[in-house]
Amino acid sequence: MAKRGPTLLAALAVISGAALAETKPQLEPLPDFQTCMDIELARFERKLAMRQPLPVDKALFDTVSVVGVDYCGSVGIVNCDRGGDTQNCQLALEVEQDTLRDKVLAQLPPPAEAPSERSQQLYAQVWALAQGTTAGPDCDGAEPAFATWCRAREANSRLQNAVLAWQIVRFQGLVPPSAEAGWTRTPPPTRPVARPEEG
Repeated sequence: MAKRGPTLLAALAVISGAALAETKPQLEPLPDFQTCMDIELARFERKLAMRQPLPVDKALFDTVSVVGVDYCGSVGIVNCDRGGDTQNCQLALEVEQDTLRDKVLAQLPPPAEAPSERSQQLYAQVWALAQGTTAGPDCDGAEPAFATWCRAREANSRLQNAVLAWQIVRFQGLVPPSAEAGWTRTPPPTRPVARPEEG
């Protein structure tokens, strides 16, 4: 009977590795940060187009939301975690979000141009918040891994303020769609959901 040597052990290792690879769950692919923002702002435009004939204040609050901006920031961080060079990726994400914020801020008209008194008051407050900075150096003194994550999250908060201000004046028709203004792109087409197979 032949002895089981290194060749057989190596073959078993390959087979075991293949079996593990088959059972390892595949991570769902996520869009990059800019593509995610493209999708979210296109969703806002659809929501804006379909808004119900409600009183202005009610319609405004039913339409504006920066949940999607927060989601895209989280997607960016997850992509950094998956990419391997997490800290440098998160620093780049901070810059990308602040660059986008600057583009949004450049589109914002002064509060005096808001068409009604109530919306003017709201817009003035959000506009001032969007122009400002954080209350303090919240990320300083932390461990490097946490500090870079924190900086990416803080940049997302700044972007949320700017997008919220933009949404208010977009609702009022004072600014063009983000894709037309050039700070987002037309998103890729949505893939249709497959119908369940009939049993």
